[in-house]
Amino acid sequence: MRTLFFILAICMFSFGNSEVVPETMKINNGGIKVGDKAPEFNLKNIDGKMYSFDNIMDANGNKPKAYIVVFTCNTCPYAIANEERLIKLHNTYAPKGYPVVAIQPNDPAVQPGDSFQAMKENAEEKGFPFLYLFDDGQEIFPKYGATRTPEIFLVDSNRTLRYHGAIDDSPRDPGNVEEKFLEKAIKAIEDGKQPEPATTKAVGCSIKTN
Repeated sequence: MRTLFFILAICMFSFGNSEVVPETMKINNGGIKVGDKAPEFNLKNIDGKMYSFDNIMDANGNKPKAYIVVFTCNTCPYAIANEERLIKLHNTYAPKGYPVVAIQPNDPAVQPGDSFQAMKENAEEKGFPFLYLFDDGQEIFPKYGATRTPEIFLVDSNRTLRYHGAIDDSPRDPGNVEEKFLEKAIKAIEDGKQPEPATTKAVGCSIKTN
């Protein structure tokens, strides 16, 4: 009898562990961490041209020192609240070798306001000076592990992720910004140092999928 109870206990323990593993895998959704190589992409910009790490240049026509990859969209209130910040970031840092590369990850079938046509209209209305790429088919954002709009991935010239998270510490109100996480990370790279903090929490809307 004791042997039977022992076998049942082992089975129950093993079953419990088998339930834990899938939950852990769901949390670690295949995204990259600081120090990992950034996944390649080749996506259509609002001008109809295709862009990848290989042909993106800074404001001076040179290969960037780093790419400010940001998953963002037209419709999320947090994304809208950060549009002017992204414009200022690009205008300030693209001439220094750090261009903004915006990627729209939402499925237009779920969020019609994020269609390719709507992207073009929004970019024209707001005067986006940066690339605004469409993750058509939603193949790229899962590779990065992006879950929010906006969400920053600062990728250096070796295509290594150096910083991941928020632009700053005030996701909705630019007037309340006290710490500029992304700008601190850029300065660290300029100084040959590892950004600190290297990760922060991206606050925004969930990426819309079917």
